[in-house]
Amino acid sequence: MVVHEHKRLGRGIDLAMLAEELRASDVGLEFLTGELQGSHDPGGVVFTVLAALSGMEREYIRDRTLEGHESARKRGKSIGGASVTDDDMLGMALHLRDQELSLREIAARLVITKGARKGQHPSPATVMRMLREHDERTGVTEPVAALEAAESV
Repeated sequence: MVVHEHKRLGRGIDLAMLAEELRASDVGLEFLTGELQGSHDPGGVVFTVLAALSGMEREYIRDRTLEGHESARKRGKSIGGASVTDDDMLGMALHLRDQELSLREIAARLVITKGARKGQHPSPATVMRMLREHDERTGVTEPVAALEAAESV
């Protein structure tokens, strides 16, 4: 397996599991640039140190991101993109859910009415998030769970 730099390999994955899969498949590891440039054994000490460093770097990035978000909030800035949902869309989504449509079917029938995505359909994930937030506010637990289960089949 060839990787540009060791920092790119460890972000968002379990390196111990990857090392085991590489070793079982008899696959070597090569870094093109960085401090660990060259070929390495995925089960060796270098890989173990790499896993530890990647985990630390991931935590550092996460902490810095959270600090940045907190700083922005204190300055009155909002985090994330503009909302594409509104009360009318929620009402229609609830009506369609009552008709036992899937998240994909609900999303295909809804239309965004504002912003840069005006006229487009929301994603099923957006519909699920909107319905889940509504259900959490109102204390409902079953409908979104049932939709999620149906989507995963």
